[in-house]
Amino acid sequence: MFSKVLVANRGEIAVRVIRTLNEMGIRTVAVYSQADKGSLHTKIANESICIGSAAASESYLNMAAIISAAEITNVEAIHPGYGFLAENAHFADVCSSCNITFIGPSAEALRLMGDKVQARKIMKKAGVPVTPGSEDVVDNKEEALKLAKKIGYPVIIKAAKGGGGKGMRIAYNDGKFVSLFIACQREVEVAFGDASLYIEKFMPYSRHIEVQVLADKKGNVLTLGERDCSIQRRYQKLLEESPSPVVNAKERKKLFKYTTEAVKAINYTNAGTVEFLMDKAGQFYFMEMNTRLQVEHPVTEMVCNIDLVKEQVRIASGELIGYSADSTQPKGWAIECRINAEDINADFMPSPGKITELRLPGGPFVRVDTHLYNGYIIPPYYDSLLAKLIVWGRNRNEAIARMKRALDEFIIEGVKTTIPFHKQLISHPFFIKGDDYSELLDKILSRQRKVSGL
Repeated sequence: MFSKVLVANRGEIAVRVIRTLNEMGIRTVAVYSQADKGSLHTKIANESICIGSAAASESYLNMAAIISAAEITNVEAIHPGYGFLAENAHFADVCSSCNITFIGPSAEALRLMGDKVQARKIMKKAGVPVTPGSEDVVDNKEEALKLAKKIGYPVIIKAAKGGGGKGMRIAYNDGKFVSLFIACQREVEVAFGDASLYIEKFMPYSRHIEVQVLADKKGNVLTLGERDCSIQRRYQKLLEESPSPVVNAKERKKLFKYTTEAVKAINYTNAGTVEFLMDKAGQFYFMEMNTRLQVEHPVTEMVCNIDLVKEQVRIASGELIGYSADSTQPKGWAIECRINAEDINADFMPSPGKITELRLPGGPFVRVDTHLYNGYIIPPYYDSLLAKLIVWGRNRNEAIARMKRALDEFIIEGVKTTIPFHKQLISHPFFIKGDDYSELLDKILSRQRKVSGL
């Protein structure tokens, strides 16, 4: 087991990882940008070291600075959290060349799943269904237009590399397709330095279902239930729950089979998430694999009674998965709301600033993952995620009731947040019904515009 680990991240995920490492008796090193000097993760780690200026490119994406910090502090491993360098194969290679363990999958697995077109080919060969679409990267608009017609509208244009909802556009006819394709190329070139695109059949009213998985170096694979992440805005998840309200036992068995086949196809190790689209007929289609810890991992931890970060660390150190399928059978229901520093009355514009009052909800089966404290200044340079509010209940109705109560208790003053939005969302008849989210966000946002006089 490691004696000292550096956490190459910030915000709530850095705090969450450091807490587990501290519980394991592992000394921790926090890295921070100049803008994050007073952030909570620097206060709870055993050591902290500045790695650059406020810009992420000069700090949290600066491999040389992070490796230097690791060598100066003499750590044995680096946990990347999520985002930033978490799925960067080159960074995993650099860690290995410096005799530092990367707490995550192999660089080869990162490369294979980081290329969405290659990932589709691998899954198709492994017998995992994929959505109809292009077999290879599509380079020019004329070729793309021919392919879109062949697949049949509507189609979705996606970045072959990268993620986070960038470079995704839905085209419903020839007239809009070419302009959308060109816009996607420009966006992904700027975002990822690679303009490669591919095209898939767009399936309206489908659900976004994902499966959490652990795999160790001896080939053991453990599936840990599914999460429903269908409530999204501009391809960004807003709320997640486990289990899914629409997946039955027969479908779940099929889903776990596909997940296990996907993991074994690339000899995957550590924690990962295989993401699927589920159509109205209950058919699943592979979408992508996230080769890291997910933002929404706490809902799985709540229903399976497991610490996923602890298992990540154990697996990276060469140990076997510490749980059996029987001991991790999901129980009850968990819901997570992502609380962002955003103004819902101004099209979700970021709202950085100083926290003047903070009151966190509590009580049985309520968890808050956050880096906030009274007086904390939210910098304008990074993702707007402030906290994750997670609740557990014996069933979905109890979890919803608990989330309503917890949201009412949650007070953040000094900046705008999405707490009011989640209060509307969790109480909406469409959400409570649970079987059709296709119009949910449009209805809530339309109502919000009316209330705001927009």
